[in-house]
Amino acid sequence: MAQDDNRNKALNAALTQIDRQFGKGTVMRLGDAPRVVMPSVSTGSLGLDIALGIGGLPFGRVCEIFGPESSGKTTLTLSVIAQAQKQGKV
Repeated sequence: MAQDDNRNKALNAALTQIDRQFGKGTVMRLGDAPRVVMPSVSTGSLGLDIALGIGGLPFGRVCEIFGPESSGKTTLTLSVIAQAQKQGKV
C-alpha cells in the first residue's frame, strides 16, 4: 500500500510539473475526460474502425499512416479517400 501511495504521489508530481511547463491538458489519463463525439471517416474495414474507437479516422485531423513496404498503407489510404467521397466529405 505504501509503495502504491508513493508511486501515485510521484506520478501526480510529474504530471503537475508537465502541466506547468507545457500547459494544462498536455497529458491526460484514460477515463478522466468524458468521451468526445468526433466526426470520422470509415477506413472501409469494420474491424479497424472498431479498433480505432471512433468508427474510423477523425475527419479534419492529420493522421500518420506508417509501416513497412507492402504493408497496405496506400491501399488503406485510398480506401479512406473512397469512403470520404461516398459520405460526401470530399
